[in-house]
Amino acid sequence: MKSLEVVAAVIQHQDKILCALKGEHKYPYLSNKYEFPGGKVEAEETLEQALIREIKEELNLDIEVIEYLLTVEHAYPNFNIELATFMCVTKTIEELALSEHQDVQWCTIDELEQLDWAAADIPIVKYLLDNKTAAC
Repeated sequence: MKSLEVVAAVIQHQDKILCALKGEHKYPYLSNKYEFPGGKVEAEETLEQALIREIKEELNLDIEVIEYLLTVEHAYPNFNIELATFMCVTKTIEELALSEHQDVQWCTIDELEQLDWAAADIPIVKYLLDNKTAAC
């Protein structure tokens, strides 16, 4: 089965976190689910470089990677994913442009549980809830 090395950004602005809603997907179990934005790591790219590039491409957002949080390993029915997650910040959200997502929401940590998350992102939500004093 195919394995993907992927990065995800927990992007903070003020006291909220960016939650990105996927649109229709070739795998129905990923359609219309929330995720922390990010993407695949390309050859000769560090995890941080991949994250900065992906967020610029997907959201037209400049971020600063603050710290590594956790790596989630998840087996979806059609592929395995290794999702390295980083805490990031942005200074402005005025130029946000969606190219890969149908919507975004800025949520407090306590509001994250109310969203319908992709399976690989659920451990990240749990991590943020368990460590919320450190996250904000």
